[in-house]
Amino acid sequence: MDREKYTWYKLSVSETEIIQHGYPIKVVEVNGKRICIARFQHEWFGFAYTCPHSGGILADGFIDFKGNIVCPLHSYKFNIQNGRNSSGEDYFLKTYPVVQNSEGVFLGLENGFQPEE
Repeated sequence: MDREKYTWYKLSVSETEIIQHGYPIKVVEVNGKRICIARFQHEWFGFAYTCPHSGGILADGFIDFKGNIVCPLHSYKFNIQNGRNSSGEDYFLKTYPVVQNSEGVFLGLENGFQPEE
């Protein structure tokens, strides 16, 4: 990942917050856009708020044991690492890089990103 091509935004979330409240997928607003974030196998991941198939709210879905984001509407599955559809349909889920360091958790948006209206 070329970190130079991203603008990084600090998120106000923590692993403790997600675990304590029982939300495996959390919604954050970054630069005017709702984005889902989650932890899987001790890593943070960022991905689109809605399913590319029918617009289901992915925060209402879950992450299965293989690391697939499962949409709550039709159970379409997307790989949490790269957004590829893993249940056989021809859809792709937008993903965002997330890094954690001593200063916090940061989500990267590509430079030149414009939020949807």
